[in-house]
Amino acid sequence: MTVRYLSGKHKRNSVMLWNASPGVNKFAAVNRDISSLTNVSVRTMGIVRQFIILFVGCVSLAGYNYYRSLTKPWPIPELTFDQYWGPGDGSKYREDTTIRSFTISYNSTVIDKLHKKLTDLPHITAPLEGAGAFEYGFNGHRLREVLDYWRTVYLPKWTAEREPYLNQFPQYKTQIQGLDIHYIHVRPDIGARGGLKKTVVPLLLLHGWPGSVREFYDIISRLIAPSQDRDFVFEVIVPSLPGFGWSQGSAKVGLTPRKMAVIMRNLMARIGHERYYVHGGDWGTLIGDLMGTFFPESVIGVHLSGCGVAGALATWKTMIASLAPSFFVAEPRHIPYYFPLSDYFKDAILESGYAHLQATKPDTIGAALVGAPVGLAAYILEKFSTQTNRAFRSLPDGGLERAFTMDALLDNVMVYYLTDSIATSQRLYAEAFSVREMFSGELGKIPNQVPAACAKFRHDVMHTIDWALKDHFVNLVQSNHFDEGGHFSVMELPEVVYGDLVAFVTKVNSMSKEA
Repeated sequence: MTVRYLSGKHKRNSVMLWNASPGVNKFAAVNRDISSLTNVSVRTMGIVRQFIILFVGCVSLAGYNYYRSLTKPWPIPELTFDQYWGPGDGSKYREDTTIRSFTISYNSTVIDKLHKKLTDLPHITAPLEGAGAFEYGFNGHRLREVLDYWRTVYLPKWTAEREPYLNQFPQYKTQIQGLDIHYIHVRPDIGARGGLKKTVVPLLLLHGWPGSVREFYDIISRLIAPSQDRDFVFEVIVPSLPGFGWSQGSAKVGLTPRKMAVIMRNLMARIGHERYYVHGGDWGTLIGDLMGTFFPESVIGVHLSGCGVAGALATWKTMIASLAPSFFVAEPRHIPYYFPLSDYFKDAILESGYAHLQATKPDTIGAALVGAPVGLAAYILEKFSTQTNRAFRSLPDGGLERAFTMDALLDNVMVYYLTDSIATSQRLYAEAFSVREMFSGELGKIPNQVPAACAKFRHDVMHTIDWALKDHFVNLVQSNHFDEGGHFSVMELPEVVYGDLVAFVTKVNSMSKEA
């Protein structure tokens, strides 16, 4: 076997031949493609990573900005204290600042006419067989009983008993921003009693719909009476809201709750009070809250029944809390006050039809009810049944006299009947839920800095957890739950509201002394 060794030149040629072979070229091309693909993949992954980082950053920034927009407090809006609400041209208006005594007084002609209407009754439709007693509204059988009592028992004692009862406290009228405003004003008896000196604390009490000043009659006497266990006594002012009872209704569009808050502030200034407490229920809750928010220099503190906060942040917090209520409600027995939300939404759908009607066409339903005692009684008393306790809907008598006396209920109905104020009172819904008001900004984002208390009654129409309340009520010093009671708590349980109110004022007074 002969072995031949190649010279350098031949080696180079052989290498060139090897490199030029087709298989080798393909192998090199594959390597180049793989390398190119790897580089592209790396660059692509880098772009995707950068996009994800950018996307997450944008979402985080948007979320942060949204959170800041939710939590950023708004300033108190510029307020007009002399806006004219009366009829005609306000440019010629000169306010009469005198305070005039007022007495509720209706002659026999008015009462006899009402008696005739209650005697000559229209056909009252019987309730459906198989339906819940108050499922379709006020039960027809129960309505006949109420009307019969009104005609045969209540009206005969109007002159001798019910009218004097409504006049038991001093009442006045004064002109505020073009409107005659009616109010009760009771000063305490601060004569020597047990040798104790008492501080007089002014207290403004605000009602809602379909209530009236009558709601507060059973608590007024408690508030003005000196007590051995406290060093203060209340001076009580109870106005009829504009358009309610004996207070004149607005002749102009736009008298919203925030504008009513200004009128109430002006009323207190007219009476001579620079510093005072406010208690409210229903619309009075909102107006009282607005007074504390807008006028912290005048309002010492607000005590509210059924207090709530509307707005995106409160909604988010309520939804979050609904996922794990035990983390947000201190006592398990209080969880049913707030959750499940499905129960609240169900009741809102079933029981809010009247609010939608009054927010859209108050004058239509007002025309149907004014001067019509049958419809007025059914429309108002149905609310005193269902809003006191939802379970009353299944009772044949609507549970009305489980919480109130029939005389007290008819006193309130008489306020609306005698004053023809049903339409003007219902307009408050239309003003509060108007487009111009709903889109004027979330009032809940303006912090209420004054000490606040929230009384939560088990059967009230709505409750808000403290976690959500504290974003608006930044000085929430008292939040109590009560196992009984509904929407008209001060009329149903005056002694309970009285005790909670006194506890709140005592607490605020102690805080002031410590400061």
